[in-house]
Amino acid sequence: MNEEELKNYLYIAKRAAKEAGLYLANNADNTVLSSTDKDIKLQADISAEKIIKDILVSEPNIPILAEESGLSSHSSSEIFWVVDPLDGTANYLRGLPLCCVSIALMQNYKPIVGVIYDFNSDSLYEGSVVSKAYMNGEEISVSQTTKSSEGVLMTGLPNDTDYSDETLLKMVKNFQNWRKVRMIGSAALASVYVASGKADLYMEKKSYLWDVAAGSIIVEAAGGQAVIKNQNKKFQVDVSFSNSVIKI
Repeated sequence: MNEEELKNYLYIAKRAAKEAGLYLANNADNTVLSSTDKDIKLQADISAEKIIKDILVSEPNIPILAEESGLSSHSSSEIFWVVDPLDGTANYLRGLPLCCVSIALMQNYKPIVGVIYDFNSDSLYEGSVVSKAYMNGEEISVSQTTKSSEGVLMTGLPNDTDYSDETLLKMVKNFQNWRKVRMIGSAALASVYVASGKADLYMEKKSYLWDVAAGSIIVEAAGGQAVIKNQNKKFQVDVSFSNSVIKI
């Protein structure tokens, strides 16, 4: 894939993210479609995803993996879109301004284009394998923090987190190594906070690919290091996005 093609895909992803974000920012339908102990789905998720997919299908030969509708046809394709129409649904429902639209283009399961739109602050983050990372056209970069004792860790508790005492104790012990720890309920925003130097590391187990794919390439384009591994059949992954110099 050449540079011009990637720029075109980045343009398409930005247009789709902005359109969906505009819908979500303007009194989207908060009807609850389903709810479990740890998860919730809104009509807004479904509607925003449709807006995005209607734009992405302008490139009809590229399949789409979306949070609400799963993987479209051509599942064996080496190139596909990954879409989270509303990362931070629970925040969105409660009026917490920590939610966003996330779109990535993958090639051989590696993100090559990423766009995250924080529609509450009208902040559009972008990055690709052939470009730097930007927020609203201004270049962003990771921090230069070298010690966890001076750093900010972003993390979270996915839907099927192991809440056993043993697992949570290990998590707390890790927290003790950091100056500050933040859980904001949006993996995508946590990613771009690392990319823009607001935090130094985002680490989470069993996050979903659509939550972190776009953020990973934006972090790398901002000079950081993004590791995605241990993908399972539900597209859950373990992630570690850092400024690349932090000592863990």
